[in-house]
Amino acid sequence: MSAISKIQERIKRKGMRSTLASAFRRFVFYHWELLWMERDLVSQVPPHRLKPYSGLRVEPIKVHNVKAFARHFGDRVETMRELAAEGHTGLMFLDENDDCVAFIWGSARHYHDRHFYGCWFPVNSGEFFEFGGELTRKYWGTQLSVDLQLALWKAMAAQGCTKVVDVCENHNIPALKLHLRMGYKEQGRIMNVYCLFGRWKFYRETRYSESRLEALRKPAPQGATATVS
Repeated sequence: MSAISKIQERIKRKGMRSTLASAFRRFVFYHWELLWMERDLVSQVPPHRLKPYSGLRVEPIKVHNVKAFARHFGDRVETMRELAAEGHTGLMFLDENDDCVAFIWGSARHYHDRHFYGCWFPVNSGEFFEFGGELTRKYWGTQLSVDLQLALWKAMAAQGCTKVVDVCENHNIPALKLHLRMGYKEQGRIMNVYCLFGRWKFYRETRYSESRLEALRKPAPQGATATVS
């Protein structure tokens, strides 16, 4: 399909205004607001109604085993190799075919995200920066989204960490709800990422006082809880 045909197809599906807005963000200017979140590693995860899953095992991500990403995350193989070589802590969940279906990373030192946002994320003593968590579509809405983080928290606690920090895009409602479900709290800080003409990026940190997440909260359901132990 030619480039013009692709544009015409997108206009039919999304409309002219949405297509132009997307093109503007990609080729002219965009602004991401990344909310800083935190939680300790010992308090209970709030109850949830996520679906169960089975048949998976967890393994650390190493330089020699990143081939497990080939089937479902083929475009990430070299990135995973680089992160492992840099000494960050990565975990992956494998299915019966030894294919990775979910992964997550943690860094106990200042983290330079050169693969996506392009900026530095500072990490204080006793903290670790959580990043890169992703699941294949088959496991969306399952307990795996919780177990993936709990496994990383346990691994980082063994390294002496007592707090997890991360950032979440302000417009990513599913991810924000996941943070609420896991018991994260807002730090009141925003990492602003600006990109001009898809090439030059700029960053600055701002602060806020009123909660950005309160409107997303729901009454906690009755059920089992989980802890890091």
